[in-house]
Amino acid sequence: MNTSNSALMDMAERSLKGRWGLAIGSFLVYLFITGGMQVAIHYHHYFVYIIALIISGPMAYGMAVFTLALSRNEDAQFEQIFKGFERFGITLGTYLLMMVFIVLWSLLLIIPGIIAAISYSMTFFILVDEPHIGSMDAIDKSKRMMDGYKWKYFCLCLRFFLLSLLCILTLGIGFLWLIPYMHVGLANFYNDVKDNQMVVEAI
Repeated sequence: MNTSNSALMDMAERSLKGRWGLAIGSFLVYLFITGGMQVAIHYHHYFVYIIALIISGPMAYGMAVFTLALSRNEDAQFEQIFKGFERFGITLGTYLLMMVFIVLWSLLLIIPGIIAAISYSMTFFILVDEPHIGSMDAIDKSKRMMDGYKWKYFCLCLRFFLLSLLCILTLGIGFLWLIPYMHVGLANFYNDVKDNQMVVEAI
């Protein structure tokens, strides 16, 4: 039975209890690195654009490692956000492939691009759980995994978006809690879909 989005969010809150400091600190470093790159790109520092493109895949992988550990009540550590650099080739290749596919779908219309992004959203979680899988296999598996779950995922993201509007009223301070809360909630979504599919395959 699928776990409701509200229940997934409650689970995320429980997973973060007593570990908010670790989560907020880790995400601040992550956002400082990736956000700093985006600021430099805005000012047309194209060399930084290349660096940002190169590190995006490894950093996304590292955050998947970190948030999965939090969501599963495992030993989450700050150093995990850099784990992607230990698998630099595949994390970079996977990220580039995802971006190419999303851009190509977006050339049709915005909606196909959004659907593609949702379809590929489980890719880095899959890479974490299945370290021997290839980039295209991880992307294809994410597409299969999200079959029938895209609308639920969209609704979960919409909940977090509405919460982000409230964070604006706090002059942005609320984002310190919302961002890790959102990422752990999405990791819970992955865990739930994966468990559901394992049950179906076992029947």
